[in-house]
Amino acid sequence: MAQALTDFSRLCVHTITTKPWPLEKAAKEFSAAGVSGITVWRDTLAGKNINHARQMLLDLNLEVVSLCRGGFLPALEPAKRQAAIDDNLKAIDEAAALGAPHVVLVCGAVPGQPLTESRKQIQEGIAACLDHAAAAGVKLAIEPLHPMYADDRSAVNTLAQANDMAEALNSPWVGIAVDVYHLWWDPDLENQIKRCGQNGNLMAFHICDWNTPTTDLLNDRGLMGEGCINLKEIRGWVEATGFTGYNEVEIFSHKFWAQDQHEFLNKIKEAYIKYS
Repeated sequence: MAQALTDFSRLCVHTITTKPWPLEKAAKEFSAAGVSGITVWRDTLAGKNINHARQMLLDLNLEVVSLCRGGFLPALEPAKRQAAIDDNLKAIDEAAALGAPHVVLVCGAVPGQPLTESRKQIQEGIAACLDHAAAAGVKLAIEPLHPMYADDRSAVNTLAQANDMAEALNSPWVGIAVDVYHLWWDPDLENQIKRCGQNGNLMAFHICDWNTPTTDLLNDRGLMGEGCINLKEIRGWVEATGFTGYNEVEIFSHKFWAQDQHEFLNKIKEAYIKYS
């Protein structure tokens, strides 16, 4: 079992979590609240000078934990697969400019295309980005998604599949992001986390909770402690591998986005200490 969290030195919040706030507002509020890390979503960078954004985050003493997101690599047409690769190369450049050590990959899927073919195209797409990633000094983190997203968001649906893919690619520039929302149900999760850590592929750890009942399969994630995820136990498995990185709060929620974001951020801090 993981030891109790007593401070915010390993707390990271994703900009998508406080979606109503633009990057500048989120960064200032996170810093003022004592949050140590920030994961930046690419939509918040649209139209901005990324070098200026990087300096702002440095001035606010916020560590850039990652950039979200790349991926969406499979497609029926070769031209669309190449366009996806090109967008991932752009994401790598954005991460390098921002000072993010890795890009999180939501790998993608194609409705009606066999999942095995989509996984093949995902692996090929990641492989096509590796030279660019190495040159930029930016890693790529495969994020397996819950099987309910296998139709169009990701054909990588278990940590075992992500481990297989990372091991097949066998590159120091590829790793894995473990998100409890997507993986908590897996009976082999403890073993697969251990495997991921032993291979040096555990790059990121995302936290939230699973509401019961869930009213929206995408945008009804719970605050830590609200749902049924055995979060402290999973964090214990992650930390047993030697992982000392951030606990990244990633919550998609129409309910929370509609609330006062200052109050929501305070709830995040309270839940982080009590339930994470």
